[in-house]
Amino acid sequence: MSVKSRREMLATCANGFGGLALLHMLARQSAAAERKPHYPAKAKSVIFLFMDGGPSQMDTFDPKPRLTKENGQKIPIKTPTTVFNISDKVYGSPFTFKQYGQSGAWVSDLFPHTAECVDDMTIIRSMVADHSEHTAANYFIHSGSGFQGRPSMGAWVNYGLGSASENLPGFIVLESGLIPPGGMDCFGSGFLPATYQGTLFRKGEHPVADLQPLESDPALQQNKLGLLSKLNQGVVKRFGQVSEIDATIANYEMAFRMQSAVPDLLDFSKESEATKKMYGIGEKPTDEFGRECLIARRLVERGVRFIELLSPARPGVDRWDQHGSLESGHRINAQSTDKPIAALLKDLKARGLLDSTLVIWGGEFGRTPCAQFPDGGYVTRIGRDHNPFGFTMWMAGGGVKGGLVYGATDEYGYFAVENKVHIHDLHATMLHLLGMDHTKLTYYYGGRNMRLTDVHGNIVKDILA
Repeated sequence: MSVKSRREMLATCANGFGGLALLHMLARQSAAAERKPHYPAKAKSVIFLFMDGGPSQMDTFDPKPRLTKENGQKIPIKTPTTVFNISDKVYGSPFTFKQYGQSGAWVSDLFPHTAECVDDMTIIRSMVADHSEHTAANYFIHSGSGFQGRPSMGAWVNYGLGSASENLPGFIVLESGLIPPGGMDCFGSGFLPATYQGTLFRKGEHPVADLQPLESDPALQQNKLGLLSKLNQGVVKRFGQVSEIDATIANYEMAFRMQSAVPDLLDFSKESEATKKMYGIGEKPTDEFGRECLIARRLVERGVRFIELLSPARPGVDRWDQHGSLESGHRINAQSTDKPIAALLKDLKARGLLDSTLVIWGGEFGRTPCAQFPDGGYVTRIGRDHNPFGFTMWMAGGGVKGGLVYGATDEYGYFAVENKVHIHDLHATMLHLLGMDHTKLTYYYGGRNMRLTDVHGNIVKDILA
């Protein structure tokens, strides 16, 4: 008997109560049940610190002395077409670099706090991507495809491993004012069941829309949910289908449990003043992102599988996308995120959670070494254009080596020339650290088995601890 016919039998026999039981079982199984990885995992959770807009590699973690030496001169290499019509003039970094830690990794003065954690980080200087426009690039880094409608990596992780939390979704996105170009589809479930999509937590007293109880009396609310279950049972009895409403049932049940779990998650009263100060909570400009980072640590403690943090909105600054005024724009963004990120890494390590939590930092691409002049002249408002041909991301914890600088770009920071790491490789390595074979984590759709890495991707074994 086929799965469909078994479902139809349960939906029609005994007045449909078999279907009701099946619905409840499937909802709990799909939404909360943990599933075994393909092999022993190093990481249990992922925190993705998404620096929307594209931080400049030669101004953050990949110093290029030649840019400083040849500042304002014509770049002597053939350059690709970029998104905007920029100049061929070299732009030396306005920031200074120092070496940190036992590893001696170079970090710019944008990140004095994060620099203290370099011995726990693998800094990948040879990232490459396929798209140089924000929306397509955002889809690509999140889903492995530059097109809308594919499942986000958080959805894939949630689908592959299930949630370790009974009362919270397995994939949560924390934002404080900015949604990246591409919108909520960056965090969608695509062709996977809707239970695996990202749940957006906004800043403020009520971070999840429509989560507040509609009734002041819990018993009355439970009675209404009971009635809803009976109505759903009626649908099953009439149509003999469960797949279409499975996700809805699971989401209603999860929302009910979240009504008590979310207020507890956001209650920092049990956190020490020293911890809150370390994250920069209550201080400008770190309060918003500091809260995101502290919530991320608390989500890891509660078993949430994939957590994505979005850069905070800053007045007068367009994310990390500095086509003009790069010096001030990057500094404002760094001041908002540097201290909280360092606190997150140190806090996870102090609590014994860093080894099992993979932290990933980076944007959808990097920036060009050539200058962009928004007002037509070589002035202080210089910026940089998009560059997917060679940029920097870093990883920490979760089974990657600490104190490692991997890969390299050319002398100008334009192209990755050593140990290239494609976004597909990043996804394959992330899944490997979570105990999943990226070639086996598949979902049948459109006539073939689909996966996060499509038909690409190699595990970057050199960075594994």
